[in-house]
Amino acid sequence: MEQGSFAQIPMQFVGPLRVSGIQLEGEYEVPLATYEIPLWPSVNRGARVSMNCEGGIKCTVVDDRMTRSVLFEAPDATAAFLALEKIKAGLPILEKVVEGTSRFAKLININAQIAGNLLFVRFEFTTGDASGHNMCTQAAEALMNHILGNHPELEYGSISGNYCSDKKATAVNGILGRGKYVVAELLIPGKIVRRYLKTTPAKVVQLNIRKNLIGTMLAGGSRSANAHFANMLLGFYLATGQDAANIVEGSQGMTLAEERDGDLYFSVTLPNLIMGTVGNGKGLDFVLDNMRRMGLDEERAPGENSKRLACLCAATVLCGELSLLAAQTNPGELMDAHRRIERGQQK
Repeated sequence: MEQGSFAQIPMQFVGPLRVSGIQLEGEYEVPLATYEIPLWPSVNRGARVSMNCEGGIKCTVVDDRMTRSVLFEAPDATAAFLALEKIKAGLPILEKVVEGTSRFAKLININAQIAGNLLFVRFEFTTGDASGHNMCTQAAEALMNHILGNHPELEYGSISGNYCSDKKATAVNGILGRGKYVVAELLIPGKIVRRYLKTTPAKVVQLNIRKNLIGTMLAGGSRSANAHFANMLLGFYLATGQDAANIVEGSQGMTLAEERDGDLYFSVTLPNLIMGTVGNGKGLDFVLDNMRRMGLDEERAPGENSKRLACLCAATVLCGELSLLAAQTNPGELMDAHRRIERGQQK
């Protein structure tokens, strides 16, 4: 491969969409890089709805942490248990070890599982504005070396024990947290639902229950109840220089819809958004331009820009999810849109 060559992926800005919350408030355009070109007008339709709702899309960052699990081998389960008790008791010392590896990495918690004589330790960190993959691995390596030096009964197993869990659909991330945990919600007047989405609040609520909740349960989904979070996540990740493989756990989220006095309450919950505004991939010219256009090039307290980015991502997911569910309440609308937009076929 020639150095500096790039894959060509179509990209457009969609919006503006209206966002509010602790992290940011205002009207924003967001970039999506995708081959699925109907995604742009679909997300645009959801964005147009947000512009006609008081306060727009309210975004809340519930939690923010990044993880790396390591694997130790002990002589037996008793030795693994006793070692774990000592490791947890030494948390203040481990915090100092992590501080020596980075200006931004902070150890905030330890979780563990014992299987036979194997000890899986899940370290949880805050990582500032970086997504934190390399930062956490470097910190975990230092922690492993420290623990092995103080626990001769333990042996090295692996720098990654899959209890993290990185780029895999597992339950642990949603339960214990990995990445940004963001909720985006919107209250849509019934008349706006009918005008822009060509449906009713009752139809959207019913389809969400039947498709996203019951259908996903029948399919055996793992902590996932949504129509197509992955579509918006991939487009957003590619346009903002993220590790796109993290949409595997990122798309494990839930859509909720309720009818409230004739209006539609609609929300998306994304507990595993792994993304940052600094680090690998963020120095590319197009990424810098996109971050600047979203107002993420300004200096703020560590971690604030990445939280703002996660809010914009969650708001984008809501717009696309809302638009697709609305379309699927009407027979023929989904395929008609794909024929017209992708294939240039007129109805």
